[in-house]
Amino acid sequence: MIRLEGLCKSFTVKGTKKQVLKNISFECRDSEVFGLLGPNGAGKTTTLRTIATLIRPDSGRVEVDDYDVVKHGRQVRNRIGFLTGDMKLTGHLSCRDMLEYFGELNHLDKETVSRRIAELAKQMEMEDYLDKQIAKLSAGMAQKTSIAVSILHDPHVIVFDEPTSNLDVMAVKVVSDFLHEAKQAGKCIVLSTHILSEAERLCDRVGIMHQGELLCSGVPAQLYEKYQVSNLEDLFFSLVNHKEVSA
Repeated sequence: MIRLEGLCKSFTVKGTKKQVLKNISFECRDSEVFGLLGPNGAGKTTTLRTIATLIRPDSGRVEVDDYDVVKHGRQVRNRIGFLTGDMKLTGHLSCRDMLEYFGELNHLDKETVSRRIAELAKQMEMEDYLDKQIAKLSAGMAQKTSIAVSILHDPHVIVFDEPTSNLDVMAVKVVSDFLHEAKQAGKCIVLSTHILSEAERLCDRVGIMHQGELLCSGVPAQLYEKYQVSNLEDLFFSLVNHKEVSA
């Protein structure tokens, strides 16, 4: 489980302090996909990086499987698989070489690494290019390799920031199927995406962020009833537009 309570974060840019997260609170449970939605600059990536221990919060509390991300950073990192939008794999290593390298970084034994590479290559449909240089891969192939790297250690908690970026429709289905299987296996999954139809299809619960605030969170059907809308797109624009008008 992931739990955020009153998360706040500010950054100082050119001498000006800007609060980018304002009292963010939500939970993502085991066997669940939680969709974190919002326009660029809403604070989604900062939230995810705080969960992954890459950013220290100013205040509030973030826990991953009951481990505090500030006090127990190592335990959190051992349990989390984080795909960031900034993760751009390149170079002359093959996909297999890159996965073996990250396996060593995660202190996995060679047998486990070999087994996991075989599992992920099949699951992510990477078998045809597993031994191809990453520099020669298409953007979609490289993205699937990045996903495999982030989950090589079979983490219980998965945090994906725009996982289907640069993927064609067939590769998107591969990732969608993986997320469904991970949920069925009891994983706790947070998914950030700009694609509302993807979120509507994959997510058990959603949270909509705008200008550093969490405007709502819950089961989509219950949110539709509460805000008198019929789909996630209408909910999203209704809340965002209302926020901008009242600002």
